[in-house]
Amino acid sequence: MILGALLGLGLDRGELERRLAGLRIESFKLKAETVDRSGISSCHVDVIVPEIDTHRHLHHIEKIINEAELSDGVKARAIKIFTLLAEAEARVHGIEVKKVHFHEVGALDAIIDIVGACIGFEMLGIEQFAASKLHVGSGFVTMAHGKFPVPPPAVAELLKGKPIYSTEIEGELITPTGAAIISAVCESFGTIPEMSVEATGYGAGTLEYKDFPNVLRLMVGEAAEFGKRPAKDHDDLVLMETNIDDSTPQAIGFVMERAFDLGALDCWFTPVQMKKNRPGVIVSVLASPESKDSLLEMLFAETTTIGVRISQVARISLDRRFETVNTRFGECRIKIAMREGRVINAMPEYEDVRRLALEKNVPFRIVWEAASEAAREKATAVGA
Repeated sequence: MILGALLGLGLDRGELERRLAGLRIESFKLKAETVDRSGISSCHVDVIVPEIDTHRHLHHIEKIINEAELSDGVKARAIKIFTLLAEAEARVHGIEVKKVHFHEVGALDAIIDIVGACIGFEMLGIEQFAASKLHVGSGFVTMAHGKFPVPPPAVAELLKGKPIYSTEIEGELITPTGAAIISAVCESFGTIPEMSVEATGYGAGTLEYKDFPNVLRLMVGEAAEFGKRPAKDHDDLVLMETNIDDSTPQAIGFVMERAFDLGALDCWFTPVQMKKNRPGVIVSVLASPESKDSLLEMLFAETTTIGVRISQVARISLDRRFETVNTRFGECRIKIAMREGRVINAMPEYEDVRRLALEKNVPFRIVWEAASEAAREKATAVGA
């Protein structure tokens, strides 16, 4: 339904499929058609893959995503979504995250669903997400473990703290996949935030009901008074740090890779002189509070530390918007940073510059310079 709604917003299907091809899943296909759901014209998408009967663990899915030709942002967000799913399943079944078997959500079509959604969000340049109260449905649903009431256990776990409701409509209206995506990206729930709507798209569900449009509506627009934060002027984050003096460079380097896989916002190393004249390194990980537990578990598992310092930090960030500019090598996305409506800087997106350099067989720095010049011109126009 999310893919359908994204296509309904006008997302370029060909470009979406091209980027999804980076997953290296052979013979996959997106079958999209316009359907009627209680009078609402909407897009229904089927993901067709040559699936085999297999159950995957989180590390299998992480490997598929990490080895794909995707942007770092898409990889991080997709892995964050699957990590939330694994953590929810682990709490429901009382087992370790690494022992969770993905059934329905581990299938290749679900991987394409989640990664495709993350690609679509990136292509549209979405910076903030909000959701209505969540209609979960009612009745019972049959899954791999048996028959369960709606919402099923994993969905109920994922939606902790989120406003939900149920009506007489029977069926599972929010799946674990959808609940995980919403939980990973949405910052607020309830009424529609003040915004200037630019486009609306409808994604159709498979089930059809009488007098009930089983569709997901996505609305995209610019927040009111862009460049000013309506609620607060900072992000509440956690900083995790530990000192290491008895590990190899290879192991420490792997820690950084794992940190970003698990949703870290930043990770860095600082050389220090430790006790007994040992050279060491401070491993620092900056993350949202929701990612703290999984990152903490990783630090204890992947390093020799016996203690991690955790502090609450406030981060003030510039507001950002994405634009597309034309260069002599092709179209390139740029990121414009603003504060209180004033343009601070504008930079090309690395992945687009890399792609153009490879496609046109031109040195990276030449494409970067051309894109940077176009970015400066665009930023000047936006600032005006």
